Amino acid sequence: MKIGILKETKTPQDNRVPLTPSQCAILKEENPEMEIYVQSCTYRCYTDDEYRYQGIEVKEDLSDCDVLLGVKEIPVEYLIPNKTYFIFSHVIKKQPHNRKLLQEVLEKNIRLIDWETLTDEKGKRLIAFGRWAGIVGAYHAIRMIGLGTKTFTLKQMSECHNFKEAQEEFAKIKLPKLKIVLTGTGRVSNGAAFLLNLLLIKKVSPYNFCYNEFDEIVYTQLTSGDMYHRKGAEKFDRDDFHKHPELYKSNFYPFTKSAEIMINGVYWDKRIPVFFTAEEMKAKDFRIKQISDITCDVAPSSVPSTIQTSSIENPYYGYDAQTGKTTEPFLENVIDVMAIDNLPNELPRDASEDFGNMLMSRILPELKKPESALIKKATIAINGGLTENYLYLLDYSRG
Repeated sequence: MKIGILKETKTPQDNRVPLTPSQCAILKEENPEMEIYVQSCTYRCYTDDEYRYQGIEVKEDLSDCDVLLGVKEIPVEYLIPNKTYFIFSHVIKKQPHNRKLLQEVLEKNIRLIDWETLTDEKGKRLIAFGRWAGIVGAYHAIRMIGLGTKTFTLKQMSECHNFKEAQEEFAKIKLPKLKIVLTGTGRVSNGAAFLLNLLLIKKVSPYNFCYNEFDEIVYTQLTSGDMYHRKGAEKFDRDDFHKHPELYKSNFYPFTKSAEIMINGVYWDKRIPVFFTAEEMKAKDFRIKQISDITCDVAPSSVPSTIQTSSIENPYYGYDAQTGKTTEPFLENVIDVMAIDNLPNELPRDASEDFGNMLMSRILPELKKPESALIKKATIAINGGLTENYLYLLDYSRG
């Protein structure tokens, strides 16, 4: 098997990798029959020389490789026919901007496997960057507190070599008395909770959070049952919620009156009720002043203030609830918003290493099997057509 690690060609450029240099070396040592090549790149988080130092050949042309590993979507002009690609393709929700990518995959007889579709028997994703999105998103929430209160200044994580250096910034922090509400209990939200715990921020129950005041900064982490309810139901039914989210209402209103900071880490689709409306954000008792929206769904979205994405270079913007328009952040009567859609890029070395460990332990053993049920289930397209699980994309692929 010949494996090629692609240069990221999407704009804006992504500097993460699916396998680090040392991971490539380990794989070659443990699998003598496996050849690994890396496409030359000047901007990835690991340099060409770091791969060469580990004995990995770096070259421009990967057309002789069988399997190509990347991170983000690939501009169609770079797709090589008759290959197997592992990437985040962002087509499974029928994203309009990636229709052409799927069309070219089918036209060029490409076997497409999306990292998102690699799941266990319970449907849980086996590989993702979500934890690091949560860590960086929570760090931005803390950084916004400093900028908003003008009590401390932190480096942005993208200015740090790695997470260890970012943690050294914590010595600068003296956090004021505030309440932080964190939504969700998945990989992203738990990554955010990990960072809040590192800062020794006290965790309290949702009830205590809403109905008590504290002499220190605290946070609460909300489950789906804390955030949504179905009229007439005696208790929250998780399975029913996932099957029929459109039948549920938001329970979030009390948190808008008690929290100053919101960190959103919840997957959302348009059937799920929004946390609160743009009209509710105009109310005098709407207390939330800063929102770190890790999920970063641009309108329609669960958070009405996320009307555009921000960027690593310009991470924050202000949202004027009265006009519904963006403005400068950290002004009086303005809600500050972080809505970066590629947060793990701020700590690419740590995020890549974590991702590569999951790839080595959970995915590559399956790839070496002559017939893997896991790989088959995750395959979106093969032999010029959509697989059974993804036939719902047929109208989308035809435009």
